[in-house]
Amino acid sequence: MKNFINISDLSSEELRSIIEEAKSRKSNRKNLNKSSPDRDKPFEGKSMAMIFEKPSTRTRMSFDIAIKQLGGHSIILNPDGIHYGKGDETLKDTAKVLTEYVDIVMLRTSSHKNLEEFGKHLKIPIINGLSDQSHPCQIMSDILTFEETKGSIKGKVISWLGDGNNNMSNSLIEAAGKFSFQLKIGCPKKYMPNKRILSWAKKNKVKLLITQKPTEAVKDSDCVMTDKWVSMNDKVNKKQKKKNLMSYQVNKKLMTMAKPDSIFMHCLPVGRGEEVTDEVIDGKQSVVWRQALNRVHAQKSIINWCLA
Repeated sequence: MKNFINISDLSSEELRSIIEEAKSRKSNRKNLNKSSPDRDKPFEGKSMAMIFEKPSTRTRMSFDIAIKQLGGHSIILNPDGIHYGKGDETLKDTAKVLTEYVDIVMLRTSSHKNLEEFGKHLKIPIINGLSDQSHPCQIMSDILTFEETKGSIKGKVISWLGDGNNNMSNSLIEAAGKFSFQLKIGCPKKYMPNKRILSWAKKNKVKLLITQKPTEAVKDSDCVMTDKWVSMNDKVNKKQKKKNLMSYQVNKKLMTMAKPDSIFMHCLPVGRGEEVTDEVIDGKQSVVWRQALNRVHAQKSIINWCLA
């Protein structure tokens, strides 16, 4: 049984195989309707339970469509509507029940510990749809999108601007180690990556530059990435955090510091006029809408990997 919780849990070879299958499955869907199943229907007769502790648009839609395209069924569960570590039922007991009902579980949670606890008691695979520590499905989609647009990501320069200590930046650092690209993070000292992920990066010889200068972070970059400055359930002074990050806004002037053929990525939802300007996200260098679509194809491959 294989879980997909952190990018660092998998080998470079396993991650590469997931990306290549995603490319293949996407290519093989030409001329098929959006919800038509793939011709081989590898998930036929199977079902996935999806638990959402946090609101979701792309994760909910992309996983639901992914399951349909694989030929299976999805069941969406709201923690407020089920016994989920509440009342007389523990997370352990809920996990044991789901093991009897479905073939795989996807959890989108505010607490990474819930993922680990749930996975410990499941006898079926679990996929991390997002946690406070990592967002591996999104990063796999981003790598798929990059390679569709610019070829192999190996040896390329990726820039991250804004909060360097969130789930996206954590997974991006892990991906830099596994896929062998250089990562440059531009962030204030207050929002630097945490010691745990920096220790992992050093141990795994990640090509990582952390700078407080936005221009240095994007110089000669193949791809510029950012995220909402204030995440859901982010218990901070929102006004102050936005003020602290304002100089890291991705705008047209900053994009000129990157390579002329560089692309812009954002995992969405977007804070227009905050972390990025309309001119950039709606401009020719933006590939954010393809990123959103590719969640479907990356996650199909992740599901297949878990069940293989």
